[in-house]
Amino acid sequence: MGIFSAMNTAITGLNAQSAALEHISNNIANSQTVGYKRTETSFSELVQESNPRKQALGVVAASSRATNDIQGQTQSSSMDTHFAINGTGYFIVSEQQSTVDGEPVFGSDSLYTRRGDFELDASGYLVNSTGYYLKGLALNPDTGNQSGSVPELIKISGDFLPAKATTEIDYILNLPSQPVTSAADSQVANSELLNTASFSSDPTIAGTGIVTGDDAEEFIDQSISGGSVTSYNATGVPANIEFRWAKTDSVQAGGTDSWELFYLSDSDATGSDEAWTNAGQVYAFGSDGELDPGIDSITLSSVSVNGVALGDIDIDHTSGEVTQYSTIDGTARTTVQQNGYTAGEFVSVALSDDGRINANYSNGGIIPISSIALANFPASNSLAKTNGGAFRETASSGVPSFTTIGSIVSGALESSNTDIADEFSKLIITQQAYAANTRIVSTGDEMMQETLNMVR
Repeated sequence: MGIFSAMNTAITGLNAQSAALEHISNNIANSQTVGYKRTETSFSELVQESNPRKQALGVVAASSRATNDIQGQTQSSSMDTHFAINGTGYFIVSEQQSTVDGEPVFGSDSLYTRRGDFELDASGYLVNSTGYYLKGLALNPDTGNQSGSVPELIKISGDFLPAKATTEIDYILNLPSQPVTSAADSQVANSELLNTASFSSDPTIAGTGIVTGDDAEEFIDQSISGGSVTSYNATGVPANIEFRWAKTDSVQAGGTDSWELFYLSDSDATGSDEAWTNAGQVYAFGSDGELDPGIDSITLSSVSVNGVALGDIDIDHTSGEVTQYSTIDGTARTTVQQNGYTAGEFVSVALSDDGRINANYSNGGIIPISSIALANFPASNSLAKTNGGAFRETASSGVPSFTTIGSIVSGALESSNTDIADEFSKLIITQQAYAANTRIVSTGDEMMQETLNMVR
C-alpha cells in the first residue's frame, strides 16, 4: 500500500501549500492596511509510531504563525490624532454595540489594536477608521493627575472653556548682587540701595509699603525691573502685573543683602498717579547667593491692578529658584508664569510627549483629558484576530498589563509589516512545492495503472 500512502502524503502536501497560499494572499492584500500584522505558515510532520528501521510514512500539516510582535514602519501623517506605537503594546479600544438618542453605546469588553488612525467623531470620541473607540486613563483636569486605574473611553468636550482667575504666579529670578539703577553711582557707596529718606513716606515694609504720587518717579530710579505677567480675574478680565525690585540693605553697608518686591497696583500715563505696592516680604541672601532663610512662597493679598480686582495671589518660589548672583549689566533675570486665563473656544486635540491627550483652546488653555495606556501581553502572538485589525485576549495570550513600555508618536501611523518582495519569494516557493506534490499524485496514479495492467 506504499503507493496509496505516498499519494495520501502528497495530498496533505497540497492542502498545506494551499494554506500557505491563503496566508500569502492575505498578506499581500493587506500590504497597505494600517497596523496589519502578517501571518506566516508553519509546516510540521505528523508520523505514526513505528520501528526506526521501517519508518511509517508521515504527512504534513500547516498551521498559522502570528507576527504581532514585529513592528511595521512608522509613516508620518498630517493628522495630529493619528498615533503610532513605537515599541511594544496595543491601544485599548471598545466596539460600539448600538446607538441610543444619537449617542453610541459600547460593550464592556476591551479589544486591542495597533491601528492608530483615530479622529474625533460628532460625540467627541476618538474612533479609528474601522470603528474602534480609544480608551485611556482619566486625568484630573485641574491637577493633571491620574484619577483612575481602569481604562475608559476618551471623550473630548467641545464646550466653551470658562475663564479661570489667576491664583498662583510661578516666579523664578536671579537678582544682581550689584544692581544698576538710574540713581546708582559707582563712585558713591550704597547708591544702589533704596534711599527711604528721600520719600515723603517710607515705602519699605516698615512703613506704609506703598509708593504714590511724586515718589513714584524716584522709586523707579532707585529700583530695577522684575518682569511682568498678564493675570485674570474670575470673569477673564486681564490685568498686567508689573514687578520691581529694590535693594534695601547690603553687606557693604554693614547689614545683610536684602531686597523687597513691589508690584504696580495703579498706573497712569503721566506717571503722577502711579502706585507701587510692597509685597510685604524681605528677601535676605547669604554670602553664597542663596535665600537665607529660604522662601517657598508669599501671598499678595487683595491684589487690584488699575481697578481690576484679582483677589489673593500666591507667588511661588520653588526652593532654590530665587538667587542673588552677579550679572554683567546689573539687571534681574526673571521667568514669570501664571495659571489663569480668559474664556476660550475648543480648538483641537493634541498628544503630549508623555502620552497625554490634551484639549487646546483659543485662549491658550490646555486641559488634560486622558493618558493613553498601552496593553502588553505575556504572549502577544497568541491573541485572536478579529475584524478591523483588532485582537481579542485569549487564555494562551495571558491577561494584559497596562504599562507605558512603548512610546506613542503623534501625527504618525504604523504601516503593515508585510514585505512584498518576501511574499513574492514565498509565492514562487509555494507554487513549486504545490506543483511537485501534484507530480507525486500523478506519478502514483500512473504506477497504479501499471499495477492494474499486470492482471490483464
